[in-house]
Amino acid sequence: MNKNIQAIRGMNDILPEEARFWTFLDSAVAGLFAGYGYGNMRLPVVEATALFSRSIGEVTDIVEKEMYTFPDRNGDSLTLRPEATAGIVRAAIEHSLLYEGPKKVWTSGPMFRYERPQKGRYRQFHQIDVEALGFAGPDVDAEQIVMLARLWKQLGIADVELHINSIGDTEARARHRVDLVKYFEAHLDQLDEDARRRLHSNPLRTLDSKNPRLQDLVEAAPKLADYLDDAAREHFTSLQGLLDAAGMGFVVDPRLVRGFDYYNRTVFEWITTRLGSQGTIAGGGRYDGLIGQLGGRAAPACGFAMGVERIVLLMKEYQFVAPARPADAYIVYAGDGTAAPALRLAESLRDAGLVVLMHAGGGTFKTQMKKADASGARFAIIIGPEELAAGEISLKPLRAADAQVRVAPTRVAGIIQQSA
Repeated sequence: MNKNIQAIRGMNDILPEEARFWTFLDSAVAGLFAGYGYGNMRLPVVEATALFSRSIGEVTDIVEKEMYTFPDRNGDSLTLRPEATAGIVRAAIEHSLLYEGPKKVWTSGPMFRYERPQKGRYRQFHQIDVEALGFAGPDVDAEQIVMLARLWKQLGIADVELHINSIGDTEARARHRVDLVKYFEAHLDQLDEDARRRLHSNPLRTLDSKNPRLQDLVEAAPKLADYLDDAAREHFTSLQGLLDAAGMGFVVDPRLVRGFDYYNRTVFEWITTRLGSQGTIAGGGRYDGLIGQLGGRAAPACGFAMGVERIVLLMKEYQFVAPARPADAYIVYAGDGTAAPALRLAESLRDAGLVVLMHAGGGTFKTQMKKADASGARFAIIIGPEELAAGEISLKPLRAADAQVRVAPTRVAGIIQQSA
C-alpha cells in the first residue's frame, strides 16, 4: 500500500495559525533593525562547501557531521547553508560592500543541519542574522546586545539572561590552547569520547561540554581570561561599562566559547530557562579575522543570530497574542449577474485600505451568512437580485446590534471606516 508523502523528518510545515507569530516577528525585527541603521539583504540557500569549512572550522561538529553537502552536476561540492554569517561575509567581499565604509546588515531564512530533531531544534530551522561589518569598537557589540533586549520587551519575553565573555585574540587563544591540551592530557582517563576526539583539534569546545561528569574537570581547567592581552581586556572592560550604563544586567561566563572557529574577543548568548536544554535563543560575538580569512581586505566585524522556532516557542510560553487584524467585511452574493459587481466592490474597498473577504464556492444566502459570521468580519455586505436592480448593497453589522441598511456602493467604505 502506498503511503502519503510526508514532510522530511526535522523539516516542518508552518501552518497559518502559527505563521501569525512568524509574520509578526518578521515585522517587529524589520522595524527594530531599521531604527538602528541595519539594512536587509537576501542570500542564496546553497553555497560552496569550502566557504563553511574555511569559516566555521573543519573540525567543528557542524562541518564534520551536520552539513547537507552534495556534488552538483559539474562535480563541485555544494552545501545547504548551516548558518548565515559566512554567506554575508562572502557577499560583502564579492560585491565590495565595505568599499565606501562600514555596513550594518541583516538577513533571515532557513538554515540546514543534520542533527537529531527535538523541540526548538530542527534539521531545517530558521534564523534571523545581524552583522555589523567594519566596526572595531565595543560600542557596536553593546548596541547589538541592547537591540536584542529591546526586541524581547516588544515580544513580551521575560526571564532571559545575558551571558558574555571574551575569548581574546589569536595569540592569546594559542597560548591558552597549549596549556589546555597539557591539562586535559594529564586527565585523559576522565575525558569523554567527544573531548578526546577534540583534544588536539578543538580543545576549547570541551569547556562548553554539557556532560555532567566533566564539570569539575572543566571548572579547574586553565581560564582563557588569564591569557588575554591588554587590548582584549580593555575591549571587554569597555563593553561591560557600556552595558552597565545602559542598565543591562549580565553574567560574565568564562566557559562561554560559542561553536565556530571564527569568533574572537566578545562572545555572548541570551539564555532562557523556559525551553529546557535548548535554552539559547540568540548568540553571537566578534569575528575580526573572518573577512580577511575569506579573501577580503581585513576588517573587524560583530554579529549575532537568533533562532526563530525557539523565539516563537517563547512567545507562546508567555501567552503573547500575535495581533491578527479582523476582516472589515465579508461579501455575500447570489443570483445572476452579482459576481462581477461583488468583485468590483471588493477591490474598491481594498483600495480604501479595508480588509475584505469575498465569498467563493457558491451556496445559499443562509450558508454564506453563516460563513460571514464565522469569519470574524465586522460587516456582511449583501448583493442579491434586489440590491442589483436598485444599484445598492445591503450592509449588515455582524458584531453590533445596529440595523441592516441599504446604501449606495460608494458609501460603504466610509460607513465601515467610521464604525472602527
